[in-house]
This record gives sequence, structure tokens and C-alpha cells, in this order.
Amino acid sequence: MERALDLARSALGTTSPNPAVGALIIKDSVIVGEGFTQPPGDDHAEIVALKAAGAAARGATLFTTLEPCCHQGRTPPCTKAIIEAGISTICIAAVDPNPKVNGKGIKEMADAGITVQSGDRQEGAEQIIEAYSHFIKTGRPFVVAKFATSLDGKIATTSGDSKWITSQASRSHANALRGQYDAIMVGVNTVIEDDPQLTLRQGDAPSIRQPLRIVVDSHGRTPPSARLLREAGQTLIAAVDVEATRRHSLEEGGADILLVAPSTHGGVDLGDLLQTLAERDITGVMVEGGGRLLGSLFDLGFVDKVLAFVSPTIIGGASSPSPVSGRGATRMSEALRLERTTIEVFGGDVFIAGYPIKKAGGQ
Repeated sequence: MERALDLARSALGTTSPNPAVGALIIKDSVIVGEGFTQPPGDDHAEIVALKAAGAAARGATLFTTLEPCCHQGRTPPCTKAIIEAGISTICIAAVDPNPKVNGKGIKEMADAGITVQSGDRQEGAEQIIEAYSHFIKTGRPFVVAKFATSLDGKIATTSGDSKWITSQASRSHANALRGQYDAIMVGVNTVIEDDPQLTLRQGDAPSIRQPLRIVVDSHGRTPPSARLLREAGQTLIAAVDVEATRRHSLEEGGADILLVAPSTHGGVDLGDLLQTLAERDITGVMVEGGGRLLGSLFDLGFVDKVLAFVSPTIIGGASSPSPVSGRGATRMSEALRLERTTIEVFGGDVFIAGYPIKKAGGQ
């Protein structure tokens, strides 16, 4: 099952709105076929493994990280193919939360005489599909807040210099994390001040697949010369209104303009934006700043996971910016705390991942 989990991880960021799944088939202690979920419309992991195994699948054991689908979608049901291939035993890590499946696939295979075992490496499998599960249950993309700070909580000096707070090892890991999500989101001030590329890279070269780049930019202030408009992949500017000449310049530069509803303060309504992204089958979004955008998402209860890199560096300065602004908490009892946290070290920096504890009655 560990091998199946590795296969599933390799598909992250390429399968939405489908979940990333890994599968392998073992017969006489030998792997005779394996695979992972292909892009939408192509084969699911189990089908890839079955095709690789061929006739050797009959009487074999199939390991899969997620319950096989049992309904007709863009592709035929996997359960039918598994039954017809003659699989004798199937080991499933996690049950599919999609109401169209959710135990129905297990029942169909068991009724066909296949021995079904489930629950092995369940936690790991559920973490791989956390964006998919959230999308299925809420109808909204899974929102990940990612930032890097100094030990005293700063993301730049008083002059705005921010390159680099963290080590090369941390930045490489952060870049790899981008590949797990469908989209990367930033606020327009980050584009104006830092002119980021927001690309997924493999070494010094751009990756073949690029996540959608989203700029939250109420009135189209993104410079047409911004580097992210010249990179491979698609850039979406989410705005409330954009002056016609400005819009033409941005579209000529390669941007797609998405007009969304205004918030009560006149900016982009983030709830409306997330709903629109969900309608476009965006299941996971990594938000990389700035402080105003992250603060608004935290204030609204839209952040589902936090990824923070903390460098053993002191920047100081009363006016040095911090990663999260917004309304914030007035009392420590109101501060947002994380649960299920994990801690790793990259190049001397501490990397903390965790999930905000949702307040009762909150988002």
C-alpha cells in the first residue's frame, strides 16, 4: 500500500476534479501492473494498473488508495472492469466521500465475490485526497495559506526587501508544494511589489504543467509587463471592474479577466471568487500572499490548511510587514490555532503544516 500511496502522490495537481489515486496489482508476490490517475477524461488508476497487468490480473490482488468508482462519469465505472478482470482480492486504503460512491463500490465488488479489505494506510490516503474531499463536501476549493517569515514574524524589511528570508532548501520545497494544487493565488500588491513568476519549476527549467495563476485585483492594477503574464500557463485576474483600455492591455499581455461580485468594502468578494473557481473544477488553491489577502481569507474562515516556513532570522522594524493582516484577534482566546500539526526542517528553517481549528458556527 505504501507503493500505491507514492503513486497517488505523483498524480497530485494533475487530476482535478478527480482525486489522485494510486493502484497496483500483485500476483505471486510480484507487481504485475501499477498506475496512477490520469488527467480528466483518461483512465483512473485502477484501469491503468489493469491494462498493465493484462491476463495476469485474474486471481490477483489489487491495492488501491481509494475506493474504486462505481458510476458512469467521463469514464466507465472501475468496479465493472475490476470484476471482469477477475481480481480475487482488493485492498482499499480509504472510502470515497463522493455520495455517488461512498461504500457502493465496495458493496458491488463484494457482491461479485471479490474479497474486500479496507482501512490500511487510511490516514495517509485521506491526506492525499484532502482537497478533493473538501471540494466534494463543501462545494468550495480547499484553500491553503502558504508564507515564509523571519523568527520575529516579518516577511520583508522596512524597505520591502524580502529576497531571501528562507533557505534554498525551503524555497525548493515550497516550489514542489505548488505542484500539488490546481491554482496559485496572490493579491495585486504582491505582483506590483515583488513581480513574481508564480511558476512551478523543475531545477532551473519551467515544469511542463503549470498551476493556474490567480491575481486578486479589484480594479485591474496588475502591470501588463508583469513577469507572470509572460510565463507558460494561464493567468487569471479576478476583478470587480477594469477600465476598458486597461483590460485590453492586460488581455493583450496574456491575462484572462474574471469579473466577480464586489464585497461590502468594494473589493473582490472572496466567497464569490471561490465559488466561481469551484465551477471551473478548481479543487485546491495555494495562497501565497500578500498579508491583506491572507488576512481576509482567515477573517472569513476560508483557510483550510496552513504551510509556514520560519527562518532563524531577526528582521525587526515596527513597520516591517507580517504575513497576515486583516481584522485579526483582539484577545488571545480569539486567536486561530492549528491542529494536526507537523514540523520539518529544511536548510535550517522550520516548516510547520497544520489545520485551523474551525470555530463553532464558522465557515
